[in-house]
Amino acid sequence: MIELEPHYNWREYYTAETDERSPFYGREYSEIMLNNHIYNTYIHPQWDEFGSLTLYMKILFTDYQKGFTIWEFIGEWNDTLYNDIMYLYRNVVEEMVEQGIQKFILIGENVLNFHADDDSYYQEWFDNLDDGWIVGLNFLEHNLHEMRASRLDYYISFGGDFDYIDWRTYNPQKLFEKIDNQMRYRLGE
Repeated sequence: MIELEPHYNWREYYTAETDERSPFYGREYSEIMLNNHIYNTYIHPQWDEFGSLTLYMKILFTDYQKGFTIWEFIGEWNDTLYNDIMYLYRNVVEEMVEQGIQKFILIGENVLNFHADDDSYYQEWFDNLDDGWIVGLNFLEHNLHEMRASRLDYYISFGGDFDYIDWRTYNPQKLFEKIDNQMRYRLGE
C-alpha cells in the first residue's frame, strides 16, 4: 500500500466532500477499507477517483469568489492508454468551470509518470478559461520533459519557479496570490 495521503493541513479551510458545488460532494471515506489502487498497489482511501484507472486526485481548496482551485494528484497520468485527461476534463474540470473556476493550480509531485497523447482536451480546457490559466507545480523533471515534448506548455504553465514552490508552507489564499502574481508577470499584465 502507498500510505501517502493527500495534504490535510488545509482541511480547516475547505473540504470537497462538504462543498455542494464540488464534483466530489457527499463522498464518504473509510480509513479501513482500501478500494482505490494504482495497478496492483492500493493507495490511501482519502484520494478521489474520477474515472481514471491510474490517476487519483484531491481538491485541496476552492474559492468561488476569486475563481481558483488547487488540486493534488497521485499515480500515473496516462493519456496514451487510459485517456486520463478526458476523464479529468469531463468529470471534474467542466463542472468546476461551470461554477466559475477559471484558475487551476495542479500539484504534480506525486505523479510518477506522464504519458501524453492528443492535446485536444488540454486545448479545450484552456480555451474555456477566458482570462484564466492552468499552472502545474512541482511536476517531476521526466514528466515535464514529456509535457514539453507534447507541447502542453501551450496550455499549462510549468517549469522555472513553478518547479520549486514549497506550497505546503503557505495557506491556500497566499499560495494563490503567489501563483497569480507570477502568472501576471509571465503574461505581462
